[in-house]
Amino acid sequence: MIFRGLQSGFVPRRTGRSSSIAAWLACLACVGLACVPLLIGQSPARRPPAAPATRQAAPQAAAQAVTVPFQGLERLAFQVLFSKFTVKAAELQFNVVERRTFFGRPAWHFRATAQTVDTVRILYPLDDQFDSYTDATRLTSLQYEMYLREQGGKEDHTWRMDTGEESIPDGVSAARVTPGTRDPLGFIYALRATDWKTTPELRAPVFEGRHLYDVQARLAESAGVKVPAGQFNASKIRIQVFERGHELTDTGFSLWLADDAGRTPVLIEADLPIGSARVELTGRR
Repeated sequence: MIFRGLQSGFVPRRTGRSSSIAAWLACLACVGLACVPLLIGQSPARRPPAAPATRQAAPQAAAQAVTVPFQGLERLAFQVLFSKFTVKAAELQFNVVERRTFFGRPAWHFRATAQTVDTVRILYPLDDQFDSYTDATRLTSLQYEMYLREQGGKEDHTWRMDTGEESIPDGVSAARVTPGTRDPLGFIYALRATDWKTTPELRAPVFEGRHLYDVQARLAESAGVKVPAGQFNASKIRIQVFERGHELTDTGFSLWLADDAGRTPVLIEADLPIGSARVELTGRR
């Protein structure tokens, strides 16, 4: 059994309707999975919440931040090819918005956006946004947000991660999670921050809005990868998802990280109960 401490689960607070497993998978792989109603979330307005004046910095805030291979203002663009379609299904972007102070902690602000395109957009219009505020010291999640615009509907959700290590202000939507928990978007950047030449495996709890999953990532192989952005020598990271100690055998991902200074994600291959998807890097800046 992986992560014995997680078996007690989590206690959501003020969270409204929650996402399905596919929502977490879609965000993790940055796959909009444009043909199905997969995602749901929660959040305040599209601006970071202001920290209360009385809030104290967490003890670990003074520690040295994790060395990361990415920088602020990085933008990566992808196209999504879904097995159910013969045309491109969606376009995705990963953005490192900024490094800032978040409620007294040094934090990275990550953002992912997904839009369906062409024929798929006619069938299922989707314009979703995901934001992650991730602790720069430990690369663990502080807050996870979803802004969903699907088939004319609108849902905004926010989850503040409550690990019991510090108080959560009244009126803030929060989820009780295990210390060390990451959100799906922040987890991708944690994979990039891992030196896979010296670390063959990374394990972490990941909260996607309803469930707290155990996620295991392992270095599988190194090979050449060709995507619209070019030809890359890359390392394949195989990602397995567990719930209550049991692997989701019909769900899995492979993330290809380029052997460059930024450990740039160049390809994501996703196997899901409803089909498979290939997410290819098309450009970066």
